[in-house]
Amino acid sequence: MIRAIIFDYGNVISRVDNNLFLERISGFCDKSVSELHKLIYEDSGIPVQYESGLITSEDFHYKISELCGLRMKQDDFIKAFTDIFTPMEETSRLIRKLKISYKLALLSNTNELDFEHEIRKNESFHLFDAVTLSFVVGEMKPGRKIYMDALGKLNLGPEECIYIDDIREYAEAASALGIAGIHYVSHEQLLGALHGLNIRM
Repeated sequence: MIRAIIFDYGNVISRVDNNLFLERISGFCDKSVSELHKLIYEDSGIPVQYESGLITSEDFHYKISELCGLRMKQDDFIKAFTDIFTPMEETSRLIRKLKISYKLALLSNTNELDFEHEIRKNESFHLFDAVTLSFVVGEMKPGRKIYMDALGKLNLGPEECIYIDDIREYAEAASALGIAGIHYVSHEQLLGALHGLNIRM
């Protein structure tokens, strides 16, 4: 029997657009958005270090500034970095409905700045019975440890949980552990998948 629904955050609860960050910081250095994307997200490994809890927020700001030749105050950098989310109201409504009958959890590859400035301020955050964050756990999806952390906090077995993620690989990693993984494509598809698992909404 399903007792808990576990949600990813980015592009499930709030849409994420990293290009907004790159567009903002491009005005403070001599690199284009495409150059910045390659430098930061493809070649440097810095975001992965940050989301894995290997470097601090201060380290992250310093490393990105050094890498990109960025001339930007830390407060301005933080605003540019974290103001990239758009709440998905249909998911918020669904979370409120599911809360009536199920435990809820959040499981996200994320970092300290996004958590402090965005995730914990989301209108649905207080509804979660358990919160698992990669930078706290020290491992990112699809690693086994991060899923087991969520199960441990819920005090449930994998067969009692559903996990929803917009990245197929991460949903499949949950499924490999015995959790019912749902690859999020659209809200309508998600509702259909939940109905197929006899979830009360």
